[in-house]
Amino acid sequence: MQLDRSIIIEPFGKIEVHAHPEGIRVIARIRMKPQVENAQTGLAIDGSNSMVANFGANLPPMFRKAEHNVMQVVAGSMAQMLADFDSDGNTSVIYWACGVGGAAIEVVGDMDSNKAPTFPFTGPKKFGTGTRLAPAVRYFMEKFPDSPWGIFVIVTDGRIDDLEEVKELSLEIGRQMAAGARGFTKFVLIGLGAEVDADQMSELDDLDYGDLKTPHGEQVDIWDARNAAEMDTLDSVFDECVGENSIIAPSATVSDSTGNPVKILRRASYTDGLPALIDFICAPGSTAFVLNIPGLGTYTQPLV
Repeated sequence: MQLDRSIIIEPFGKIEVHAHPEGIRVIARIRMKPQVENAQTGLAIDGSNSMVANFGANLPPMFRKAEHNVMQVVAGSMAQMLADFDSDGNTSVIYWACGVGGAAIEVVGDMDSNKAPTFPFTGPKKFGTGTRLAPAVRYFMEKFPDSPWGIFVIVTDGRIDDLEEVKELSLEIGRQMAAGARGFTKFVLIGLGAEVDADQMSELDDLDYGDLKTPHGEQVDIWDARNAAEMDTLDSVFDECVGENSIIAPSATVSDSTGNPVKILRRASYTDGLPALIDFICAPGSTAFVLNIPGLGTYTQPLV
C-alpha cells in the first residue's frame, strides 16, 4: 500500500506502508535539503517548439507581458533553490531540445540565488523541432565528471523522442556509480502541463538497474520523475536524494500510535544517529507513528 502524499506531514517526504507478518512496515524519508561537500547542481529547461507558449515567445515583443512567461517563475524559483544548495553557490542552467531535431544544447550559464529570480528566461535562440533528452544528460555528466554528489533538475512539457537512448545512458551512469567511478547522481524530471507523457516518466522513474549498488551498499536509482501539479514544495526534489547513510540528527526515537517503540530495521537503533531514510515495523493496528528528535521536536505521521 502506498500512502497518498496529501496526508504526509512535515518533515516527511515519500512514505511507503507495507503489510508485514509482524505488523505494519514503514519506509519513510525525512524531507531535508542535504548538506553535502562539493555538491554540484544543474537545471535543464525544455527548449522545444512545444514550449514556445510557456515562454510567451509566440507573441510579438511589443505585446509580451511578464504574466505570459510561465517559465520566468518556474525556472527562476528552481534555479534559486539549486544555487542555494550548490557547494559553490552557483547552479548551471541550460536549454535542451533546441535546434534541428531538438538535439542541441544552449548554455544559459551559472547563476547564484540572487541572480536566478530576476534572470530573463525568455527561451532559447532556436526552439527545437524535436525533444532529445540524452544530450542534456551527457552535458551534465561531462561538466561534472568528478563531483561526489550531483542533482540535476530537468523540466519538460511533452514527449521525449530518445527515451531508449536515455535509458541506456542511465544504465551506463549506474554502472559507473556502482564501480566507484562516479559519485552520487540524481536526475529529477519535472513534467509541466497537460501534454506530459506520464508513461514515459514512469519508465524512467521505475528503470530497472538490476543488482547495481553504490559502494555504500545502496541501490542505484538515477531518476525521479514528478508532475509539477502534484508537488507540494520545491524542496521535494530532494526526496530521493537521501538514504540510510545520510545522518541528519544525533539521535531519535520512534514509537507507534500506542506509544510503544517500533521494531527498527537495517540498524540496531537510532540512538547513535538518525538517518534520512528510516525503516521499521509498527504493531498491528497502528494508525500513526511518532518521531521524536531531541532538541528539534516531535512529529506524528498518520498511516491511514
